[in-house]
Amino acid sequence: MNNKTLYRNFLVELQKIYDLSEATFITDWVFEKLGSLKKTDIIKNPKKEVLASIEKLIKDSLLELMQHKPVQYVLGEAWFYSAKFKVNEHVLIPRPETEELVEQLINDRKSKITDPVILDIGTGSGCIPIIIKKKLPAAVVNSIDISEEALLLAKENATFHHTDIKFSQLDFLDEKNWHLLPVCNIIISNPPYIPLSQKDKVDKNVKDYEPHVALFVPDDSPLIFYHKIAAFGKDKMQHDGKIYLETHENLANEVADIFRRANYHSVMVKKDMYGKERMVIATA
Repeated sequence: MNNKTLYRNFLVELQKIYDLSEATFITDWVFEKLGSLKKTDIIKNPKKEVLASIEKLIKDSLLELMQHKPVQYVLGEAWFYSAKFKVNEHVLIPRPETEELVEQLINDRKSKITDPVILDIGTGSGCIPIIIKKKLPAAVVNSIDISEEALLLAKENATFHHTDIKFSQLDFLDEKNWHLLPVCNIIISNPPYIPLSQKDKVDKNVKDYEPHVALFVPDDSPLIFYHKIAAFGKDKMQHDGKIYLETHENLANEVADIFRRANYHSVMVKKDMYGKERMVIATA
């Protein structure tokens, strides 16, 4: 099959489940990743035959995509803060809103003289601590996750990006583990925050493929991670330490209230690029 026909057929199929813009983005990514076929190459040489092995890879990827499997899992990679990360079904796919949270932390620290000790809670692919370490190389960065599989991948990504991060497998909700963690200046976390009762409202590609342990929390305690982080911060943070949190858009003010009640000096709710209240920043 030639370049043009394979590309057109792929794009037409994807438009059954995605709009044209997203289908085109995915098609271009798949063809470049699996076949080293850029759109400009296809336009210049539409009748060039595609190698049978490449054609099979591309068609097999389409079968997965048509089952609503995210393209990042199909290709095993995702981009975050203009850097490439390995991803698989054991970690969340990095998202633009999380980039905003990381950028806020980095911008806040640029004018500081001291080298911070940073704790990342629920590291997943490791994208958050790795970018922080790349941008703030003098920082001491610690990352924890309950998932052994996630940590294995995070370590791979840290090695790929030549970043020195201390990773630990730990259940943060169990306060008996807190003595294992360092006193820190900064905490950052994108914890699970979707109530289990809302599971069926979540997009199929998220619900069916992304790790539930990193997404959902019990209905009777949807803010459990924020309560624990607030308590931990009071116990293990330096004076004037800061906490950067991603939240559910409908729960940001409730999260902020947790930190106000815990007597944090200042608590701020920030909107993301879409105008949704998705970030809470608290100063101890």
